[in-house]
Amino acid sequence: MANLKASLLVVDDEARNCRNLSIIFTVLGYGVRVASNGFSALDAIRDAVPDIILSDLNMPGMSGFELLSVVRRRFPSIRVIAMSGEFSGKKVPLGIAADAFYEKGTGPSFLLRTVEAMMRSRLPMAPRSLSSSAPIWIPTNGPDPSGEPYVMISCPECLRTFPQILNESGAPTLNTKCVHCFHPIYYAIIHSTEHLQSAA
Repeated sequence: MANLKASLLVVDDEARNCRNLSIIFTVLGYGVRVASNGFSALDAIRDAVPDIILSDLNMPGMSGFELLSVVRRRFPSIRVIAMSGEFSGKKVPLGIAADAFYEKGTGPSFLLRTVEAMMRSRLPMAPRSLSSSAPIWIPTNGPDPSGEPYVMISCPECLRTFPQILNESGAPTLNTKCVHCFHPIYYAIIHSTEHLQSAA
């Protein structure tokens, strides 16, 4: 593995996690950079495109949900591993634009094997259809003046924003059309850590 010389970008708001992963992968011969949230990760990608991104999902500023969706759309050649302690198992949670998933707190062996497998294969590990794997992740805004829960959506096509009332379908991903240009939009709602824990 030390001969692969892959470049990794570790994105996590917990400095200890960044430090530990940086030490592990550096010892194994990888080039490692770190970022504390999605915005700083995008700055790092602009400086130099990594081979693989390891990103936490729940972070302040731009979350990992949002970051991975942007990466999938703008940098589709980058392999992506989502990391979180809020989801369990080894499958990528539904609606998250990642090639693999690592459950935090389960030890690094699975993560090491996943990174190694990505670098040994030049083929995508998962289908990369935008319609099925890269929703726009949007935080909730709370109720509007009439008491209805809503979000503000930014259209990726015309870049205009508009409010969208949320229904009670409970679906992890949703579809709508831009009210300005009628471009179809695939989106998902970012819930707080407390919401995820209460739903578990």
